[in-house]
Amino acid sequence: MLNPLLDYNTPMRTLAIDLGSKRVGLALSDEGGMFATPYEVLNVTSPADALEPILSLARKEAVERFVVGLPLNMDDTVGPAAKSTLQWAKGLAERAGKPVVFVDERLSSFAAEQRLNERKRAGERMTRGGKKKQLDAVAAAMFLQEFLDGKLPAIEIAAVE
Repeated sequence: MLNPLLDYNTPMRTLAIDLGSKRVGLALSDEGGMFATPYEVLNVTSPADALEPILSLARKEAVERFVVGLPLNMDDTVGPAAKSTLQWAKGLAERAGKPVVFVDERLSSFAAEQRLNERKRAGERMTRGGKKKQLDAVAAAMFLQEFLDGKLPAIEIAAVE
């Protein structure tokens, strides 16, 4: 169910995934599909390790769709990281039986780091380790919120495969 023909603007409980080789950031929308919130960061030895915890979370939270950040190259080409993400997401879609939508996640970690730095400057107490723990979940929440707001379109898979 990768990028099925559906109305991406339909409000639904959505889980965003910022897939990395060591950390996987997760963000969850509210049931109405309007607001994104950082959920957690999974520390993994490989992206495959994240599949079961994500499926469990999806069942527990009644997730209806996944939004996966696709790490395209800066020149819009599909590199090894994006190919790996596409392959991983196929497995997620098969196991979950839920739609998987891809969005461009380039620079999401940079934007998340800027946001965390702003929070620190505003007086929030945050260690470097604490910031690192939150970074990927904040990145996932940021691209999920942009997607929910209609500012970040879904990527058609046929265009990148």
